[in-house]
Amino acid sequence: MMTGVPCVLMRGGTSKGAYFLAADLPSDPAARDDLLIRIMGSGDPRQIDGIGGANPLTSKVAVVSPSSNPDVDVDYLFLQLGVEEATVSDRQNCGNLLAGVGPFAVERGLAPAGRPVRIRMVNSDSVATARFPTEGVAISGVPGTAPGVVLDFEDTEGANGVLPTGNLVDVIGGVPVTCVDNGMPVVVARAASLGITGYEPVAELAEDVSLRDRVQELRLSAAKLMGLDNTTSVPKTTVVAPAVDGGSICTRTFIPLKLHTSIGVLGAVSVATALMMDGAVGNELFSGSSRVDVEHPTGHLQVEVELDSDGRVRRSGVVRTARKLFDGKVFPR
Repeated sequence: MMTGVPCVLMRGGTSKGAYFLAADLPSDPAARDDLLIRIMGSGDPRQIDGIGGANPLTSKVAVVSPSSNPDVDVDYLFLQLGVEEATVSDRQNCGNLLAGVGPFAVERGLAPAGRPVRIRMVNSDSVATARFPTEGVAISGVPGTAPGVVLDFEDTEGANGVLPTGNLVDVIGGVPVTCVDNGMPVVVARAASLGITGYEPVAELAEDVSLRDRVQELRLSAAKLMGLDNTTSVPKTTVVAPAVDGGSICTRTFIPLKLHTSIGVLGAVSVATALMMDGAVGNELFSGSSRVDVEHPTGHLQVEVELDSDGRVRRSGVVRTARKLFDGKVFPR
């Protein structure tokens, strides 16, 4: 460890994380997780002795390796590192860091330049295709422009289906919700059902301890119904309200209890999937087609979801950007 660990720090979408080749990390998961906790400085709310940014959106890791699947270029394992707590979770995907996996794979020689990169998301055993042919793309929540990355998702339905409880609507503690999983387990509730408008600034909602407690009760009960055995980071909770800025829907998202300054890529895909289902929570607030313009606290995210007549997902996609911040070695505590 005195020689450091090769690492690339990249912004992917509206997140930031450390990208590693699997070969540069211990093969034993427990040893790997211990190393990453020390690299990121987790277990300290400031993450002052590591490269984590003291926020769940910047305490993320992508582990990339060649894929043994002949139809796929690389495998991508996402790990969410705790901030205050020294934890590592592989219970979810991250579509924002996914935006950086293709460029990282090309730069590290794991995939050829000049064509789309096929990526297996290890966390869900689903596949995404990344195409990054464009420059000068802007996305909400990120200053300036950067190379655009078009992500097309395949087989992102959760292990228990798009509706893991088997119901379009469940009532938890008197609150109607739709539990959905199309790449990310999410509980969708109307903002009004939780006594808020859904338009409040992030800082205002973050100070509402009563709201945070209600969200925690809601998501833990939903997790049982969804068959989730680890609730450290999932399900997320997204509250929805009528659009106010020309979009399809307005959102505020808890990850799992902190307010997201925007919305996660696969979280937005799951929310859009629920909105398109007749009778689901939020469907009555949404009028649109397969392209959903999701309003969030710092702007908009365009999501495409196509469902068949049985409510199964045909395809989903989104446009993100990614930018390399540094390439070198990181030294763990």
